[in-house]
Amino acid sequence: MTHRFALRVYYEDTDLAGIVYYANYLKFIERARTEMVRAAGIDQTRLKAEHGLVFAVKHVEADYISPAKFDDELQVETVLTQAKGASFVMEQTVLRDATRLFFAKVQLVCLNERGHAARLPADIRQRIAELAANTGL
Repeated sequence: MTHRFALRVYYEDTDLAGIVYYANYLKFIERARTEMVRAAGIDQTRLKAEHGLVFAVKHVEADYISPAKFDDELQVETVLTQAKGASFVMEQTVLRDATRLFFAKVQLVCLNERGHAARLPADIRQRIAELAANTGL
């Protein structure tokens, strides 16, 4: 399953030249990951309240391919490529129409309240496994 998240580039997302500021791509892909997790039925607020667990980015590899500009309509495609007991990896691509603008490989880890890696609860692992099955893992 490829999750798709649509967005428009606003003036606040750009630099003086009207080109998306590089750090904003990380915001775009964060929003898309959040929506993918939500679509999988994982309530991150409840996960924190009931289990003291949160997701955090551990590693990002980013490739800036071509600039997005003010008022562009973009789509972020997210695919879960790896799932383990306490972490998972997603590949995310930002597109304008069929043009690939940005690509990132993001490793997320589940952390407990002390900031240590923690195994996901069984129900959350099941939902991640279902996401993985839908992506062909």
